[in-house]
Amino acid sequence: MQLLSPLHWKDYELIDSGDFEKLEKFGEYILIRPEPQAIWKKKLKNEEWQRMAAARFVRDSSKSRQRTGNNDGWKFNTKAKENWWINYKYDSISIKMKLNFTSFGHIGVFPEQANNWDFIAETIQSWDQPGTVLNLFAYTGGASLVAKAAGADVTHVDAVKNMITWGRENETESKLSGIRWVVEDALKFVKREVKRGKKYNGIILDPPAYGRGPDGEKWVLEEGLTELLEQCSLLLAPKQSFLVLNLYSMGLSSVVSANLADAFFKPEKMEYGEFFLNSRGNQKLPLGTFLRFRR
Repeated sequence: MQLLSPLHWKDYELIDSGDFEKLEKFGEYILIRPEPQAIWKKKLKNEEWQRMAAARFVRDSSKSRQRTGNNDGWKFNTKAKENWWINYKYDSISIKMKLNFTSFGHIGVFPEQANNWDFIAETIQSWDQPGTVLNLFAYTGGASLVAKAAGADVTHVDAVKNMITWGRENETESKLSGIRWVVEDALKFVKREVKRGKKYNGIILDPPAYGRGPDGEKWVLEEGLTELLEQCSLLLAPKQSFLVLNLYSMGLSSVVSANLADAFFKPEKMEYGEFFLNSRGNQKLPLGTFLRFRR
């Protein structure tokens, strides 16, 4: 089992965390956002947080930390743009991603995923010939952009149309083209591809704990993950292939992912463990689990 953290990213930094919040730098703005796992005390004083931050997302104290309420929203300390861009570079890979102050507190990127992006780029660039990559629950498309920039033919699937639109903007700004954008329930899409006899050289999965498909399909991670991975095992090419699985559901160990991968894919070697971000004060903030392998 491993702990992984992004090793390089000039446009991102975790400055501090604690008291159920995190203080992060995304390009030109420093933001305060809720963080349910940061149960320890902050290292910096509240006054320092407030002085540095351009904005803070406040969550209704009457609601669960996992849910949003009517009083949720951004509180701005300074005038800020509606959206802004950050760059991500690794070796020959260069992408741009638009960030936005969304009503639910996300801004368009999960920075801990940068380590997976490196893995995806290295794997695709090592192949003898270009391959195909499927990105499920693909959000605003960071992994899709990296895979495309590395030379793969990419299919990007997300159930939320607005996320597809956002991803397309990122593609254009990154001077890329040709990604296949699909608004679809992930499990439905995978089952249809299996029936068609399709194969992919890479599959990336970033499923939420709960979700809804475009036609109201209900997704519950603990109920649907086993079937989804079983179907994905029929899609993944036997050679020159990789799989990446991220889980953000609190309470699910990375060993769960390892057991599922062993059952359906039987990889000779796999990496699994926890993601974390390291702050200036050397505190490690855990942010979900990962599993990945190449074959």
